[in-house]
Amino acid sequence: MAAPGPVTSEGPLDPSQPPAIEGFSPSVYKDSESFKEKFLRKTRENPMVPIGCLGTATALSYGLYCFHRGQSQRSQLMMRTRIAAQGFTVAAILMGLATSAMKARH
Repeated sequence: MAAPGPVTSEGPLDPSQPPAIEGFSPSVYKDSESFKEKFLRKTRENPMVPIGCLGTATALSYGLYCFHRGQSQRSQLMMRTRIAAQGFTVAAILMGLATSAMKARH
């Protein structure tokens, strides 16, 4: 069995920081983004995903409201609408990934 290479003692690892890998930057953006900036950038890159999420949340909320009021037919319709909105959101995510892959290839 081969002996392990020399161990360098650079100090203990800090779990709150990503590991330092030579020549690798975890972000393609120079500056650190705030949550709001990242959300706005991602929304501009693929606006269909937030629209799908909003549609899903709306259908779910209205469906639960109808269920609470005893309108079972309307509640069932809204739950089916929610499934369609979720499918739209997943399709939007996949289309965004495909678009990003095509842009990276060129």
